[in-house]
Amino acid sequence: MAEAHQAVAFQFTVTPEGIDLQMSHQALTEIYLSGMRSWKKRIIRLKNSVITGVYPASPSSWLFVVIAILATMYTRSDPSMGLIAKIQEHLPVSQSMSTQCQAVVSAVLFSTMLWLLLIFTMRLCLKQLLSYHRWMFEQHGKMSNTTKVWVALVRIFSGRKPLLYSYQGSLPNLPVPAIKDTVKRYLESVRPLMDDTKYERMTKLAEEFESSLGNRLQWYLKLKALWASNYVSDWWEEYIYLRGRSPIMVNSNYYGMDFLYVTPTPIQAARAGNSIHAFFLYRRKLNKEEIKPWLLRSAVPCCSYQFERMFDTCRIPGTLTDTVQHWQDSDYIVVYHRGRYFRLRVYQAGRLLSPREIEFQIQRILDDPSPPCKGEAKLGALTAGDRIPWAKARMKYFSSGVNKRSLDCIEKAAFFVALDDDEQGMMGDDPAASLDRYAKSLLHGKCYDRWFDKSFSVVYYKNGKNGINAEHSWADAPVLSHLWEFTLAFDSFQLGYNAEGHCKGDVDSSLPRPQKLSWEIPPECEEQISQSLAVAQALADDVDFHVFPFQDFGKGKIKKCRVSPDAFIQMALQLAYYRDQKRFCLTYEASMTRLFREGRTETVRSCTNESRAFVQAADVCSRLFRTALEKHQLLYRLAMTGAGIDRHLFCLYVVSKYLGVESPFLKEVLSEPWRLSTSQTPVQLSEMFDPVNHPEYVSPGGGFGPVADDGYGVSYCVVGDCMINFHISCKRSCPVTDTHKFGAQIRKALHDLLQLLSPTQKEPSKLFHCHL
Repeated sequence: MAEAHQAVAFQFTVTPEGIDLQMSHQALTEIYLSGMRSWKKRIIRLKNSVITGVYPASPSSWLFVVIAILATMYTRSDPSMGLIAKIQEHLPVSQSMSTQCQAVVSAVLFSTMLWLLLIFTMRLCLKQLLSYHRWMFEQHGKMSNTTKVWVALVRIFSGRKPLLYSYQGSLPNLPVPAIKDTVKRYLESVRPLMDDTKYERMTKLAEEFESSLGNRLQWYLKLKALWASNYVSDWWEEYIYLRGRSPIMVNSNYYGMDFLYVTPTPIQAARAGNSIHAFFLYRRKLNKEEIKPWLLRSAVPCCSYQFERMFDTCRIPGTLTDTVQHWQDSDYIVVYHRGRYFRLRVYQAGRLLSPREIEFQIQRILDDPSPPCKGEAKLGALTAGDRIPWAKARMKYFSSGVNKRSLDCIEKAAFFVALDDDEQGMMGDDPAASLDRYAKSLLHGKCYDRWFDKSFSVVYYKNGKNGINAEHSWADAPVLSHLWEFTLAFDSFQLGYNAEGHCKGDVDSSLPRPQKLSWEIPPECEEQISQSLAVAQALADDVDFHVFPFQDFGKGKIKKCRVSPDAFIQMALQLAYYRDQKRFCLTYEASMTRLFREGRTETVRSCTNESRAFVQAADVCSRLFRTALEKHQLLYRLAMTGAGIDRHLFCLYVVSKYLGVESPFLKEVLSEPWRLSTSQTPVQLSEMFDPVNHPEYVSPGGGFGPVADDGYGVSYCVVGDCMINFHISCKRSCPVTDTHKFGAQIRKALHDLLQLLSPTQKEPSKLFHCHL
């Protein structure tokens, strides 16, 4: 086999004259260049660690402080007030060191300590400044003098040219809200969902919890908050994601779509060549920390820790809990095509392969006629089924030999690639139905042609469309969407294609062929694969999806009405759900807490007393609508600034479990179903796209599966000023939910709300017929 020969650095034969060594210069060159690449990465990481470690100062500022102290000493003044002399007294006595030399060394040591003290002071000041959040509660466009001064101070203490992780040491810790505040906000959030009897019962449970067990649990939580960087995130990752024993496909993983209206090339291998190259360029920027930290209002930094495990990461199944493992930079990806797995190296002689060379290698895989190994074709179904059977099968059948080597290859790859023989995207006589099929394909595929445990898997379709499927435990959607936006933009606007649709550049045809992975799957393992596939297939068949771009208006018209686009959409969802189900429900809207160190998400409970009053109103809708919008904005801001409800209650529940005590209140709170689960996919790299000159280059964003068996999952993406894309999911087995009917209600609600706020409307609204 060619691959085996490429892997041998030297050969030897025994002759009568002795041992004859035959060195392979190509292999030794590869080893040398690989080592050089590894050392370069280490040096870059060390340099970045130093720069980040002294931020907001710079390493060169140390030299400035040393020169300044030495200069003052030569003017016969003592800026240290005797400390330099004290340091000189305690220096190890050396006959080879003169008195003047000792004085200089002492001055350098004092300068270094002074420099470190200044860094600590600046970082402490920046941390205190970033703990100020009153700016968020001010009316948009009207900044108080206090906030203006605060912004100026933040910019002064922030230093220049921050790296991706520069702000990490200066971010404040997530505060633990007071028990009474959380309980009060919780009771207010469930009031519109309960009648008087149920609400009175819940109030009694809450009061009993607040006055007794709550204070004890709160003490432990405050102790954790003092010790840990974030009192929520590690428990959230473990108990919400990693300890889940049901399939992560549909239930946890989410997806992102390609451009809606254009396909840069119809050639599958070419599209893979450009975008895989772009992925690795992004990883290079990530390793060098050249990605700019995300700043709110161009001044307030957000936590970047979730970027650390983007590449070279895999979720590993366990019987009790899964784990997330991250390795050093892999120089290859794993590609799945027609039941076979291939290892494709993307570095040759220490350089990243060009897009044209990657296209050439991908085409080799597409043209490879070899059949799958016995049991290999549907092996990926193990990652799509229940976690415990997968953990046991991994331990029993993949812990040694060829299976372990092949599985290690998949798990340690930079990311996973699936080459799909289907055609997807908006196409044909029924573009709406094609988008629905596209969403289902990205979310679950055939249930065995994705590796759902990888941090992300990229899917390339036969017609040149692509998409991404992501595992959720390592990071939230905004982090992955940053990578996805970069890749889409770089693929189309930076790399481009030639007139035939192929990647640009030349090909080195001597590149070693992609290596086909080998497997030895016993019949018992095949049986487990079949069982996992049956579980996953039943789950996938039950998912109903509806994806539609809403183009009648967008955030441009909404902002003209002086309201928040997100709050507007959330109220439209409340109105649509009430019209669809004739009731209100507990509503989940994801909000980030990345203003704090290692922050992830918090819940905004969008169904409020104010939104209920508005939906049920008759002729006073405009006033009530604005009141509901203002309340939603307040809740969103509270969630972002650490004063949310659900993460605090969740952590109190975890503490109660550790202590072995039962709380009827917490048990009831944590068991309430989210029948309407919503999330906005943000557009973060708008500077890489030109919506004015290239309005067709828009992505509809992505989506996720339903959270409750009788509920909806709704993801939306606000693109430019004139488009809002919706992704709606539910379960076919539920008789009362239907994604297409709900989508129609959302469209109608959006129009009705805009008409309600339109300044040209003259007559009182008669859109609503339910009376107060």
